[in-house]
Amino acid sequence: MRPVRFIVPEGIDDPARPSGGNTYDRRVCQGLAAVGWTVREHAVLGAAGPPALARALEQIPDGAVVLLDGLLASPAPEALVAHSARLRLVVLVHMPLGHRAPDDEVRARELEVLAAATAVVTTSDWTRRRLAELYGRPADPVYVAEPGVEAAGLAPGTPAGDALLCVAAVTRDKGHDVLLGGLSTVTDRSWRCACVGSLDRDPAFADRVRRRAMGGGLGDRVRFAGPRTGAALDRAYAAADLLVLASRAETYGMVVTEALARGLPVLAADAGGVTEALGHGDDGTRPGLLVPPGDPAALGAALRAWLEDAALRARLRRAARERRAALRLWSATSSDVAAVLESVAPNTAAAGAVAGAA
Repeated sequence: MRPVRFIVPEGIDDPARPSGGNTYDRRVCQGLAAVGWTVREHAVLGAAGPPALARALEQIPDGAVVLLDGLLASPAPEALVAHSARLRLVVLVHMPLGHRAPDDEVRARELEVLAAATAVVTTSDWTRRRLAELYGRPADPVYVAEPGVEAAGLAPGTPAGDALLCVAAVTRDKGHDVLLGGLSTVTDRSWRCACVGSLDRDPAFADRVRRRAMGGGLGDRVRFAGPRTGAALDRAYAAADLLVLASRAETYGMVVTEALARGLPVLAADAGGVTEALGHGDDGTRPGLLVPPGDPAALGAALRAWLEDAALRARLRRAARERRAALRLWSATSSDVAAVLESVAPNTAAAGAVAGAA
């Protein structure tokens, strides 16, 4: 069995703080173990900064293969560069820091980390392209290991299609203010919207959004349920007709494939890798609708089309069910990551053409 050290965020399994990145890391841990890797986790508190990451790396013996969550690694070149000659560092980039922050110092630090890595894994082709746009070729090679999805039961849906669901932490990036703006344009139609996600990531923003919903007359139609995981999240999907995601930024959009795994169509902002996650049905029909990010009017128009056009709902539901059958499983994601780790492991020949290499 091959050993790998995985540097993950502290609280990766905290049900009060679910996130796509945490889910991805946990699934990869499990999947690597299933294909013969011995995974040893090192949990690092991101708020503790580079010193905490440096202490974790100091504990790891020379020559070890180390997979690092990019949310911890990208801001900490002083921790990584010091160990890059003795460790096989593989950086897993969920979202490039340089995409969010135009600050030259932030980008310079991330570039230093990527250049020090033995290999880089991204979670979408969009992220790999974005790294190239920001930094040229910061590391060679750069691989893609798209998220998988867990098989789920088919959501029955309703004829009216008026049960809307948003699964996302209530933060500015996830666009709940845009969502409320779009919903406010269709108050003449029947609908309800459940917003499932943490209210603690950006409490001030979440408070403003909830106050806006109440003040705008949406308080009895929009419900902020807080985070849900496991069976409770399954029930939220099962009760829905349409996933609505108004994000300003998304690396991939794992909730998109979670919805499609249940045959639910998606209305989403065309941000980052969402188009990759959405995909197409058998005849090329998208299983949902895409609108420009940050555009409440466009979101509202798409909502109106969904609510008023039964033929459109039927077409998108059919495409969603077709897409459901073709979704990639987490075992495929883990296999992709395992191939990258194998290619950088000491005392082995390079694994050849690893799937997804740039």
